[in-house]
Amino acid sequence: MRVYLLIMLFFSGISFAQNTITGSVTDGNKQSIPGANISVVGGQSGVSSDFDGTFKLTTSAKLPFTIKVSFEGFTSKTVNITTANQKVDVVLKDEENKLDEIVVSASRTPERILESPVTIERMGIQDIKKTASPSFYDGLENLKEVQMNTSSMSFKSINTRGFATVANTRFMQLVDGMDNSSPLLNFVLGNMIGVSEIDVQSVELLPGASSALYGANAFNGILFMNSKSPFNYQGVSVYFKMGQTSQEAAGTNNYYDFGMRFAHAFNKYFAAKANFTYMQATDWYATNYADKTTAGIDRSNPNYDGINVYGDEVSTNIKGVGQTLAGMGLIPAGAVNLLPNTNVSRTGYNEIDLTDNKAANTKIDFSFHVRPFGDERLEIIWQSKFGFGNAVYQGANRYYLNDFAMQQHKIEFKGKNFFVRGYTTSEDGGHSYDMVFTGINVNRKWKDDKTWFGQYAGAYIQSTLGGATPAQAHAAARTTADTGRFMPGTAEFKNAFGQVINDESVLTGSKLVDNSRIYHSDANYNFKDMIKFAEIQVGGSFRLYELNSHGRIYTDANGAINYNEYGAYTQLMKKFMDDRLKFTGSIRYDKSKNFDGNFSPRLSLVYSGGEKKNHNFRASFQTGFRNPSTQDQYIGFNIGNAVLIGSAPDNLTRFSETFNLSTEGQAYSNGRTTKDMTGVDAYNNSYVASSVTAFAAMAGSNPIAAAALLKKATANYVKPEEVKAFELGYRSVINGFSVDINGYYNIYNNFIGNLNVISTYYGTAQDNPNLAAGPTDPGFQSVRGIQNGEYRAYQLYTNSDVEIHSLGFGIGLSRKIIADFELGLNYNYAQFDFDQAKDPSFEAGFNTPKHRIKASIGNEKVFKNLGFNVSARWNSEYMWESNFADGMIESATVIDAQINYAVPKLKSVFKLGAANIGGKEYTQVIGAGLIGQQYFASWTINP
Repeated sequence: MRVYLLIMLFFSGISFAQNTITGSVTDGNKQSIPGANISVVGGQSGVSSDFDGTFKLTTSAKLPFTIKVSFEGFTSKTVNITTANQKVDVVLKDEENKLDEIVVSASRTPERILESPVTIERMGIQDIKKTASPSFYDGLENLKEVQMNTSSMSFKSINTRGFATVANTRFMQLVDGMDNSSPLLNFVLGNMIGVSEIDVQSVELLPGASSALYGANAFNGILFMNSKSPFNYQGVSVYFKMGQTSQEAAGTNNYYDFGMRFAHAFNKYFAAKANFTYMQATDWYATNYADKTTAGIDRSNPNYDGINVYGDEVSTNIKGVGQTLAGMGLIPAGAVNLLPNTNVSRTGYNEIDLTDNKAANTKIDFSFHVRPFGDERLEIIWQSKFGFGNAVYQGANRYYLNDFAMQQHKIEFKGKNFFVRGYTTSEDGGHSYDMVFTGINVNRKWKDDKTWFGQYAGAYIQSTLGGATPAQAHAAARTTADTGRFMPGTAEFKNAFGQVINDESVLTGSKLVDNSRIYHSDANYNFKDMIKFAEIQVGGSFRLYELNSHGRIYTDANGAINYNEYGAYTQLMKKFMDDRLKFTGSIRYDKSKNFDGNFSPRLSLVYSGGEKKNHNFRASFQTGFRNPSTQDQYIGFNIGNAVLIGSAPDNLTRFSETFNLSTEGQAYSNGRTTKDMTGVDAYNNSYVASSVTAFAAMAGSNPIAAAALLKKATANYVKPEEVKAFELGYRSVINGFSVDINGYYNIYNNFIGNLNVISTYYGTAQDNPNLAAGPTDPGFQSVRGIQNGEYRAYQLYTNSDVEIHSLGFGIGLSRKIIADFELGLNYNYAQFDFDQAKDPSFEAGFNTPKHRIKASIGNEKVFKNLGFNVSARWNSEYMWESNFADGMIESATVIDAQINYAVPKLKSVFKLGAANIGGKEYTQVIGAGLIGQQYFASWTINP
């Protein structure tokens, strides 16, 4: 901090001749325009207009000079300054064509949206002000192409162009150039460590593959959030929102959201800013009690496994339990025949009893900006961001991120044509825990599995002997086994719960431990001022992962796992035919530690037709790739009913478990009493889990025929997945309508997914094992391992050999009509093609509705200072597939609305809003809570 103070004092001490320009900025209706940019043409620093549209610009530029006044949605205007202390009043004209807005992300250089070589969506300051959603991040859902997946009120993931998940490792999110993905989880946690809505300058979205410029993870899309510069946006801004959420399961609960921004330019050399935001609410309760094993909700099913019920994942064959008891002499051998050959699960706990259902998010950030030359030729930025919060994350299990913390620190040097930056991201799991293992181990704190199932089997036999039907016997057996069970709310339950969530071992606890970190650097240089025949850029990046879950998630119990990846790219842009035809070509090379290098080219053409060059046709081809995530490579996570195993070569032997062998198993294992199982067994000696299920269904009646159904797993070690993306588009303004049409066709190879397998403690997995060969045959032995329950289930990370195709198109229309009413409408179609018969065990997880429609109407000038906006969206039903649960997501219609009123004297805007007005509760993720209604009032003060 002392260093920054010295820098500030040093530059403050330099004095130059100063000119002070004052004035105001208004629109055609004589209403003030707050936040307009006023800058000296030629790169000198500028200011923004106050809430009442007034401004004061101090500059050392020599007279005469020119200032530029601009604001999103209006035509820019220049004014000549000829005298010192000149006063100017500027009137900006509405710019109805949003396609003339400037974007940077599509080509890493400023260009009009109209001329972008690929589809791009943008949200600016005015759009953020107009959004009817509770937050600007929620409002992104109304953009064309965007699909939102809500796992928790404080954790929402964005997706474009299919294959949507909560843990969306195929989508990137950059905040001021920093990838804010979790180092441990490899995906973005919504806006948990993002940007405050009063500090947002702009948001840009690139749907689809962008690997050619942005590297491996920009596979299905990338979101850019850019914050305001303290040189241009100064003063103290504050907002406060309060309201209520309403959900049938959770009831009506209060909602609070508060934020402050402080920014000041001490002089033209030094500026600083700080932000603080805090949100608190009651989360959407997850109460989906549908059975994963059968259709509907049937808690009388002996093997019930509810979607939002945890602890019932522990299941075993009750006849096998009886055989064990008989072998120990605890029940007569003949009594085993009274037990059904079926699985029984332990009684679980509802999710709402295993979490406090609180959603919260605190964000703190500050930055120091130094301009050594007093202008934008060079700016040095130090930025630190901190995010803390509570949220529910859904992966293979459901996890409560409790007091979860992430932080980022960046140093950046940037100028007109270049940037060089380096940053680090680290995180702390806080008091986070796995809710599935919480339910499992709270049960075990009360009674171990062996005792519970033994009591169940004994009680079932007694009830059957007493004349009970199977259903009655199961009910009586569960009642007996559950006698004394810890009930939610009791002191015994609270004590066991507290012990479990603070215990790191999955055998007895559920705490998530994480201190992982990412180190990243990247650079870019644009030669446009040095090379004139074309615009040429070069750049590159380097990233180092440091995984440190202390053995809880990854196989890093004996120390952190480190690996790196790097890439370099170049791009050439050239215009032809009187600047009507723009060619852009780029190529990038990336290399990761465990994989061969990968080239990602992109070629695009944009043709501007018409007399005013306002009919723009675009075509592009690009390849994208995604390196396997850290989880795909290094996970070694016991989730109870299975172990998740990553396939990095050095990972397979680091995860090891030891199991006791039965007498029969010992006979097949040269007399050994135990078996050590590793990832090598999972990948090289296992059966496809679905074939084991098919075998088990038939084995009781015809085991030899059933064995023919067994299929040996042939999973290859995971490698990068690839996409070839073709896109066509058209943008124009026709009779006042802004039109944006696009279509795409994607071809995916080596698509990364999961394969569930079963590896037995002994024997050798093989297709159609020959049971007639007898006990000396390895295939026979492996089948006996399945029948004896001596096996381990694994979930492997691998690639599908089947090519996957997806296609879609979208159209967006907008127009201003009478009295500044603005209408917007967009439609998206998406589908994918995958031959399931060629890879029956592969689950593609497209998770995207085929049809989506979004519409809006608004007017910021209904009356003086009064505005409103209404947005609506609809999606068709679609199938959701994930490691946690599958199911159909119903079609949904959602309407949001807001009305706002500005009070210039108070520099304030008051807003009343509601999300999902009067609508039916809906879901976006199978396993997450139904989304209800949200009502709020807000007060925003801007300088």
